[in-house]
Amino acid sequence: MNEFFQLTKALADESRVRLLLALRGGELCACQLTELIQLAPSTVSKHLFLLKHAGLLESRKEGRWIYFKLVGKDAPGVVREAMAWVKKSLGRSPSAQADAKRLKEILQKDPAELCKRQCCR
Repeated sequence: MNEFFQLTKALADESRVRLLLALRGGELCACQLTELIQLAPSTVSKHLFLLKHAGLLESRKEGRWIYFKLVGKDAPGVVREAMAWVKKSLGRSPSAQADAKRLKEILQKDPAELCKRQCCR
């Protein structure tokens, strides 16, 4: 039951759902996600922690960068079902489409420059 409540808590925030939908295309750096969501890096970090804690995300560290991606096919069934529901329900929403367009622009930028700009906001 604890897994269910962690999952529903993670999905109960618009920013966290936007982060999940942004990661449909593959792995992204925390600075790219921060640029997309336009919240303070510490706030985005907390959102990512909650998503990871709920079993929705995986992360890896490479040098000074932390990369996030959606969990794979080995995730528990409840997690896979929740992600399918989110994608089906909101994947084509105007907000998700706007984020996808903005993400294309963000991916053209140097992550180091994004990170430097974010730390000085």
